[in-house]
Parts: sequence; C-alpha cells; structure tokens
Amino acid sequence: MKEIEILVKVLDNKQKALSVLDSYKKVGIKKITDTYFFNSERNELQPDQSGRLTRCLRLRKKENKNFLAYKIDYFNEKGVWLYSDEHETEVADFETMMVILRHLGLEILVEIKNKKHIYLTDKYEIVLEEVENLGLFLEVECLGQVEDDKVLDVKNEIWKFIKSLKMVTEEESNAGKPELMIRKGLGKF
Repeated sequence: MKEIEILVKVLDNKQKALSVLDSYKKVGIKKITDTYFFNSERNELQPDQSGRLTRCLRLRKKENKNFLAYKIDYFNEKGVWLYSDEHETEVADFETMMVILRHLGLEILVEIKNKKHIYLTDKYEIVLEEVENLGLFLEVECLGQVEDDKVLDVKNEIWKFIKSLKMVTEEESNAGKPELMIRKGLGKF
C-alpha cells in the first residue's frame, strides 16, 4: 500500500496542539513501540552517511497487537521523500518474532516509543505524536489509494491542510522518526 504523509515537528505545546485537533473525530490514544532492524551484511536496511533509510524492516507493538512491516521509500530527483510502499502483516507473538529476526541475522537499529493521539477526517488520519527522546510531532496521512501521477498533488493538499490548522510547526523534516533518532545518535549507527 502506498503511504503518503507529511511529518512535522510541532513547536506549540501539547495542550494547544490537542485543542486544535479537538474539532476532528477522535479515534483514541495508542502507545506504540516500533523496533527497526538492520543486517550489517545487507546494505538496503542500513542508513546512508546522512542517516537516511531507503528501506526498512519494522516490528511494531501496538497495544495488544503486533505487526511486521517492510517499507520501500521513493524520492524525487532532489532527494525529497514522496511516499513509501508499505507491506505490513499482523504477527501473533512479538517475542517469537524477535527471536526469528535475530536468527535471520538482524540486529536492532533503533527503537521508538511514542504515544499517538489519533484523529480522522474523510481524507486524512491525523496523529499528534509524543515521541520519546524526539519531542512532539504531527503526522497527516492520506487515506485511500493514490495514483503515482497524483502523489505531489496529494502532498500539496496535505500541506494546505496542515497550514489550515494554524499550529506552529517546522517544515517537513524529509525524514522519518528512525532517521531522526539515528541523526541524534540514538540508533546503532
């Protein structure tokens, strides 16, 4: 599935950001731990010199469920992230999956713990994330399928939506949370 979203660091405080989002349908609050893996013998799961990942393997613990995902990122000619192909499936046992991944030669690259405040509109999933060691972020993801030639249009629409929220944010980070953790020296590389 094509994942089209924008992630920005929120400079407003949490209470102000939550009050802005209160006008949308609240799904709830979820605590999530994402564990990203790499293999020292396979370049595709390793970050480049700048900490950028172009492919990643993630094991997610989300409340009482667990998910394994493989993501492939796509960038424009200037190196700006456009979208990811994300292939995700539920796994029954987190600890058993960890053992399997270790037996396959994978090591933990970085672990991300966050608390997600989730809201919905007809078009977007809106998530205010409290990310341990990184801070407060807003992620707005397009719901539904998008044709390749419409990706930039959808990203522009997401930007307009974010700006309409009137939150104080940084510009798009052009990096996911794993890259931000690595760049901060909190990962294996």
